[in-house]
Amino acid sequence: MKFTPAKPPLTGETLESLTARLRERGEPAFRASQILDWVYKKRARSWDGMTNLPKPLRTWLDDTFDLMPATLVLNKQSADVTDKLLLELRDGSLIETVIIRAPQEGVGQDHSRKTICISTQVGCAMGCVFCASGLAGLKRDLSAGEIVAQLLQVCYREDALTPRAHMELASFDNIVVMGMGEPLANYDALIRALTILNADWGLGFGARRITVSTSGLVPKILQLADEPLGFRLAISLHGATDEVREKIMPVNKAFPLAKLLPAVKAFSEKHGRMITLEFILIDGVNDSLEQAEKLRDIALDLHAHVNLIPYNTVEGLAWKRPSITRQERFADVLRARRVSVTLRREKGHDIDAACGQLRLKTEKERQVLAAAKT
Repeated sequence: MKFTPAKPPLTGETLESLTARLRERGEPAFRASQILDWVYKKRARSWDGMTNLPKPLRTWLDDTFDLMPATLVLNKQSADVTDKLLLELRDGSLIETVIIRAPQEGVGQDHSRKTICISTQVGCAMGCVFCASGLAGLKRDLSAGEIVAQLLQVCYREDALTPRAHMELASFDNIVVMGMGEPLANYDALIRALTILNADWGLGFGARRITVSTSGLVPKILQLADEPLGFRLAISLHGATDEVREKIMPVNKAFPLAKLLPAVKAFSEKHGRMITLEFILIDGVNDSLEQAEKLRDIALDLHAHVNLIPYNTVEGLAWKRPSITRQERFADVLRARRVSVTLRREKGHDIDAACGQLRLKTEKERQVLAAAKT
């Protein structure tokens, strides 16, 4: 499930690959560094804006590469200042990128700490029954260039709102690969994209501030553990027993907890970093005290942080979040044994912030408009 564009995105090129392309046409090696400097540090939005490049080279670049493969079509901001960006790709596919803000003192853009949640696929094939991303199935994987483009679009937007502080390169503080799709099912493109974002010639973004989330693809977790950059890992657990997890996450049939948890522990021990366990609280499904106790035991064994997320309502699905009292009671079971736990308060509830929901809503609206024209 790949899309082959008329021109490959420049945002998918590494310094090495771009240098090789330029050498083929007789350009000196330093031109690649100049071009990438324009893209990631100066945020050039057009080839003509790259003023220190010869005109013939700019013409060749325009004929050869797509400078920005994603177009911002909608930006929705919630009352809690969470932004959801809806981006359109060259084949008309829609993907979502979310900016989650937390106020903090200091210099820099907007004086807030920003975490960017990015997508890796158009749709999702994992079939989690509570999730909007997979309602229409998997359409295709994103290319590395399309993954990187999401972060550049965020940079464009933040640069326009507030000037960057001195030496501030990335317009955000953390990247979480928790948007549409299963990141480890698009492994090669993911790693290439994160390598570009991490590189000095890219956004120079530290691997320790990048978290990759997975529903539990055990072989890929072990493969990720061997990556030299050492990204952080989050597990979309959502069920503390096989019985509960299989009801809501089909991946558990292939990779039950007896296979998943040892792989997670191996990853943690190799990198010496705390793993995060993501646990969406769904009323009457996984919010019992028994589930809390089982989750507590798993977290203690893995020395993991637990992120409790009250369910965000999805149109067309009957699931709902537990009451605040039940949420707190669940969290208290973990706190009683000093498990590191965060009970997240909803972000972006008023802007269809459940992953994939804004995309589905927009696609339905487009279908209605198209039908009305026929």
